[in-house]
Amino acid sequence: MAAVSIRDLDDLVRERLRVRAAHHGRSMEAEIRAILTEAVSEPGDNTGLAQALLSRFGALGGVDLELPRRTQPPRRGGSYRASVVSAAGPQHDRP
Repeated sequence: MAAVSIRDLDDLVRERLRVRAAHHGRSMEAEIRAILTEAVSEPGDNTGLAQALLSRFGALGGVDLELPRRTQPPRRGGSYRASVVSAAGPQHDRP
């Protein structure tokens, strides 16, 4: 891997890099690598999990599942009560 030195970096830029790196839980060097990698990446470089899985396993094909027929009609919806979450914890609406 190559090494890069940056001369005459403004103190404010250095401080912002330090804060940003701390916010992301990494060293300044790792933060700078992440910034540079993102800056030069092109669309399609990061395909995402779904696309990566499809690319790797798509040739295997899918699975057709036979669903059993319903023996009973679908149930009607019951009474739904929305819960409210506060600092004291979840509380449920009561009629």
